[in-house]
Amino acid sequence: MTTLTALPDPDKMPEFYDGVRSRRLLAWLVDVTVVFLMSLILLPLTLFIALFFFPVLMMVVGFLYRWFTIANQSATWGMRLFNISLRDAQGGALTSAGALVHTAGYAISVVTFPLQLISVGMMAVTAKRQGLTDMIMGTTAINRPA
Repeated sequence: MTTLTALPDPDKMPEFYDGVRSRRLLAWLVDVTVVFLMSLILLPLTLFIALFFFPVLMMVVGFLYRWFTIANQSATWGMRLFNISLRDAQGGALTSAGALVHTAGYAISVVTFPLQLISVGMMAVTAKRQGLTDMIMGTTAINRPA
């Protein structure tokens, strides 16, 4: 596997960013589906009481899912499926603490609709395809180095 010492420059190494926007969206759809299915599996364990707060259950499951999968291999299962990974400002994999902060930023932007729109817009126009949380942390999603 290629070891990065900094985030790749999108002008000099565009191959790290080619197709990331669309695959990041597809990865997000996979991740939402996984979280939904995990939440459904947990539902009987709550004696179906969680039906009354199912969106909250999904938020908690989603938070833990994102945090642990990103901390493990710097990518959620959806990101891994589409061959992208999150990298910190130095080009390295996110640590557990970095994954926690990234996941918290993502959660805040999801529950604050204008922030989510800003984040999606930023992914569409920034050279490194960075969302709001990525821009604040200096992280980005790139094609996984070979």
